Amino acid sequence: MCYYNGILVSKTTYLKLKKEEKLLQAYHVPVQSGFQYSRWPIIKPQANTWQIELAHWELMAPWVKTLEAQAESRKRINTLNATAERLLESTLYKEAALKRRCLVLSSGFYEWMHVGKQTYPHYITTQKAEAEEVFFMAGIYNNHVDQTTGEMFASFSIVTTVANSLMERIHNTKKRMPTILPLPLAEEWISEISANRIAEIAQYQYPASAMNAYTISRNFRTSDNPLAPVDYPELALI
Repeated sequence: MCYYNGILVSKTTYLKLKKEEKLLQAYHVPVQSGFQYSRWPIIKPQANTWQIELAHWELMAPWVKTLEAQAESRKRINTLNATAERLLESTLYKEAALKRRCLVLSSGFYEWMHVGKQTYPHYITTQKAEAEEVFFMAGIYNNHVDQTTGEMFASFSIVTTVANSLMERIHNTKKRMPTILPLPLAEEWISEISANRIAEIAQYQYPASAMNAYTISRNFRTSDNPLAPVDYPELALI
């Protein structure tokens, strides 16, 4: 799954997508937990163009009218991620998958390897992010107006797929990974496409050869330097 994400854009720059460039503000959020239920930058299609927007990480159902009601809803179902294989079968996800697809920005995400009773956190990124600072994860979103405050906002889920060979070794319990999209598929994902094509792209496996991963501190969530590599000698014996 993908419950911890990071974005490291060192300075205000331009992001080019579908032959258009938009201003991308500098972001320095090395690690954010989805369980904070906070805002995260996504790309939404808009008419014939697209926009960057801060959205609530956790897809809210259209029938949930307030953030207070969502706090009760999440006790029953976790919507930080949406499973690609069931995307078009789910009452909660289907309409968003068909009509409201987005891209979730990332510079790297975090996952745990389980060995016996021990866990070994990893930081995972792509070669694209190392060159251009961000890459795209497939997402779906809903638009809302909070019935208590009148605030307008979007909420989203990150789409996950079956792990590639690298992620299968790291996320060795559920063997999942976010659906990371290269530029052509990212552009297609936020365009008008058929249901069959949505299902195909949602299950896309980003190649392991284009990704990098290393072990980090078990305390990375509270560390001043969560991306610092940490060696666990015992893993060399596995």
